[in-house]
Amino acid sequence: MSPLPEVKALLFDVFGTVVDWRGSVIRELELLGKLHDFDGDWNEFATTWRRGYLENTRRIAQGGAGSLNVDVMHREILESILEMPQWKAFGEKLTKSARDNLNLVWHRLDGWADSTPGLYALKKQVVIATLSNGNVRLLIDMAKHADLPWDTVFSSELFDSFKPDPKVYSGGIKHLSLEPHNCAMVAAHVYDLQAAATVGMRTVYIPRTGEEFLGVAEVRSKAEGGDVDLVVKSFIELADLLSQ
Repeated sequence: MSPLPEVKALLFDVFGTVVDWRGSVIRELELLGKLHDFDGDWNEFATTWRRGYLENTRRIAQGGAGSLNVDVMHREILESILEMPQWKAFGEKLTKSARDNLNLVWHRLDGWADSTPGLYALKKQVVIATLSNGNVRLLIDMAKHADLPWDTVFSSELFDSFKPDPKVYSGGIKHLSLEPHNCAMVAAHVYDLQAAATVGMRTVYIPRTGEEFLGVAEVRSKAEGGDVDLVVKSFIELADLLSQ
């Protein structure tokens, strides 16, 4: 029997859960660095960029000021990074066009190995949709780039906030015309699942390489004494479990 028998829709976090943002961004930075004969700690660059995004989205989710469009936010953070002493020389080599293109790296992130086959398998059983802080165009471009077969894309941009604001989760549920317990949030981040649970969603945790920088420790299912409904190692495993 399926461990989530009442679930009719899966809503997915995207950055880190479905796509490998770190590896994808680092690869583009390495290529750009070679093109301009500049070497740096590209993991540090990518992590700083990502942390800036997390800090801004959480602040805005709590009522702070700032852009609700992640492309705008990413560009503002990029500009601030390129002004840092260790990156200033690199920034001086980049034209406006090069910066524009680099900022769009977040539209062409590669999926984890199990993402595309797993999503296709899940799509045969339930509705699959994003519930991401990425803006709509970013999510569409990413889906085309990485072959992510979403039934629809929900962006926090549509709900005038960012996760983990509860109204983002409630907004996605409303548009699917389902009850909260009929929807499950799938994420590699505990804070995302905790917020989803507050509105009545079921929760599925999937560990992903590199996401431990958010402070994620070992996560256990409720059956094992933990806080989430289900822990899986891949989307393929999740599809297999739901088909039982």
